[in-house]
Parts: sequence; C-alpha cells; structure tokens
Amino acid sequence: MLKQNMSDFYCENILNNKIKFEKIKETENVLAFFHTKPNYEFHAVIIPKEHTVVLLEVKNMKIIQEIFEVAQYIIKEKKLTNYRIIMNSGKFQDSKHLHFHLISGRKYE
Repeated sequence: MLKQNMSDFYCENILNNKIKFEKIKETENVLAFFHTKPNYEFHAVIIPKEHTVVLLEVKNMKIIQEIFEVAQYIIKEKKLTNYRIIMNSGKFQDSKHLHFHLISGRKYE
C-alpha cells in the first residue's frame, strides 16, 4: 500500500479494509471495486492508492494512464457497451480523494 491520508473515505475505509467491498481489479498504483452504495446497475469506482484530492494534484501522469488501463480492462471484462466515466471535483466531490465512477445501465431511483 502506498502513502495514505486518513481524512477521506477511500483512504480510511477502502484502502485500509475497514469496510467490506468487492474488488474488481488491483494494480500496483490503482484499485477498482464495486461501489459500496451503487446508483446504477453497474457502478464501479477506480482510485489511485496514493492519496490525491484532485486531478490537478497528480504529479505522475502514468497514474492516470493506469487508471484508464484498469477502466479498459473492466469494460472488456464486463462486456460493457454503453458506459460513462465520471470524475467530480470541488463541491461535486463527496469524498476528497481522486476517484472515477465507471457506470452503465439503469440509474436506481
């Protein structure tokens, strides 16, 4: 595990295995898992293991490449044909850890 900040949901709960979650794919720098409270029929989250709050803080762009390689793996593995990748920042970002939502299917009401 890489250096983590204990002030966000992903560092505190996911990367430290404090809550139960279903892993989809893990690499040296990236973790992908099914959202713990999904809003869509398919709802995955992809995060860098190192604490980073926003995209502008990323110093090593290879991390972004690795995130999208993991996204490609999931899209192929799960045979997703209609999907979106969403990244939020600022007031739209609930957890202050850079993360990407890979979603597909119907939105839950």
